[in-house]
Amino acid sequence: MILTLSCPDRHGIVAAVSSFLLARDANISDAQQFGDASSATFFMRVVFEPADGDAEASIRDAFAPLAGRFEMDWTLRGGEPRKVMILTSKFDHCLADLLYRWRIDELPMQVTAIVSNHPRELIGHVDLGDLPFHHLPLKAGDPAAKAEQETTLLRLIEETGTELVVLARYMQILSDDLSRALEGRCINIHHSFLPGFKGAKPYHQAHARGVKVIGATAHYVTADLDEGPIIEQDVERISHRDTPEDLIRKGRDIERRVLARAVRRHLEDRVLLHGKKTVVFED
Repeated sequence: MILTLSCPDRHGIVAAVSSFLLARDANISDAQQFGDASSATFFMRVVFEPADGDAEASIRDAFAPLAGRFEMDWTLRGGEPRKVMILTSKFDHCLADLLYRWRIDELPMQVTAIVSNHPRELIGHVDLGDLPFHHLPLKAGDPAAKAEQETTLLRLIEETGTELVVLARYMQILSDDLSRALEGRCINIHHSFLPGFKGAKPYHQAHARGVKVIGATAHYVTADLDEGPIIEQDVERISHRDTPEDLIRKGRDIERRVLARAVRRHLEDRVLLHGKKTVVFED
């Protein structure tokens, strides 16, 4: 089981959590903690093996008084895979990479559906297997159609019990209402090292400015476009010899690995929100 928590920093938190688990004959296999001095906030992630027959509900009920005493924002979860929905558009490299990593058991998730605003034929060379595919089209410049499409999408998320939505180069801006509904459980991959070149053809903009690194950023979606808490970033050096096509090719590789790392860390409860940023416990 994995216990994560954040709370006002004070003496005795680690001792209290450890003593609680020891009293229930649980075995701690991994523990990480961080105290943020600037906000006086404490963060902790503990992986433990419960005693035989000790159910998650029982542990949760027993831990609640301790959590209340320290004013904790906490979660407790067993090892079951999380339910994940993947949204994509015409660029399918991130989708293909996530499905490959899922199939080789690198990503502990249950894929509930693949959703796109384009027909399946546009990603026809990606092996979806028996995964449900939903085509939810959008008409440019039609706010009513967008609202209807997002209502259908949110209903699909709720009906499938989806816990995490991944925007795998889903080239649509989510409305403020949908962004708020998915707060903390929707990850986007941005095709630049934020803050960076926004709008159309970011790699062409970067090439025109003679940049020496390109990158990608995975972050949680918020109503503020591309301003959500950052989970993972990476960069790659380039030179004057690289064409815009070279940048696009190298950018695809960065996007794939950055998104995969962000998704895996979320699935493994390694990411704790801290206002506009995150605390990420490395593996």
